[in-house]
Amino acid sequence: MSDFLTISNANELTRIPAGSLVYVASEGNYSDIYTRDGVKRTVTLQLGTIEELIHKQFHTDGNLFVRIGKSLIVNMGFVHYINPAKRQIVLSDSHTFKFSLEASKEALRELKKYFEKDL
Repeated sequence: MSDFLTISNANELTRIPAGSLVYVASEGNYSDIYTRDGVKRTVTLQLGTIEELIHKQFHTDGNLFVRIGKSLIVNMGFVHYINPAKRQIVLSDSHTFKFSLEASKEALRELKKYFEKDL
């Protein structure tokens, strides 16, 4: 099992520790990777490719990362708040960072159900 998501192209190599990866947002052929320290790294990969890399490189830890709709992958360990009606999800460690994101109602409903199943 790898502790890092490693993305390499002709010009650069990026390594992101698994525990630091908060979410990935996609816009076309580019993806923005957001980490706990608030840094955004833009890479020229589509979200599906990043999703494959996460599952390949993190192996079982890849299950902690879930794709939400067409443009987001989130770290389930940082899901702090979900409101499908407002189309809002908040990712936070409750101390150092807080990201408020928009996602589809349907995707957030499913995510909410996932967390409620163990109640």
